[in-house]
Amino acid sequence: MSVETPVGIVLVSHSGPVATAVAELARGLAGGGHTAPVAAAGGTRDGGLGTSSDLIVAAAGQVDRGAGVAILVDLGSALLTVKALLAEGDELPEGARLVDAPFLEGAVAALVTASAGGDLDAVEAAASEAYRYRKE
Repeated sequence: MSVETPVGIVLVSHSGPVATAVAELARGLAGGGHTAPVAAAGGTRDGGLGTSSDLIVAAAGQVDRGAGVAILVDLGSALLTVKALLAEGDELPEGARLVDAPFLEGAVAALVTASAGGDLDAVEAAASEAYRYRKE
């Protein structure tokens, strides 16, 4: 796609504050200027720990610009919730995709790539590549 029609990013965590903090960190590390849309979908509607399909659907709708939506998750039930939404097929925007990537590093790589105009395949590849980042 392009910078004018960026891929959106949704970060699904069991914790609202964690999802929000990872989104803010990714924005900051994406390097100022215009960044692709990113939204946090963390916790439950009442602020507890868990996942909420309603929050995920709302976040995906918020970031969808027509170029696809990359969805990154933190842990098991977040994964299951997103898989269920994708299987239903009518609640998430067309082109929404679950991305297998580490949550923090993948979020940064996805946002940088989307902000540079990468299409959904490039965003997914960059986020997934983050599994190989070495910290030694």
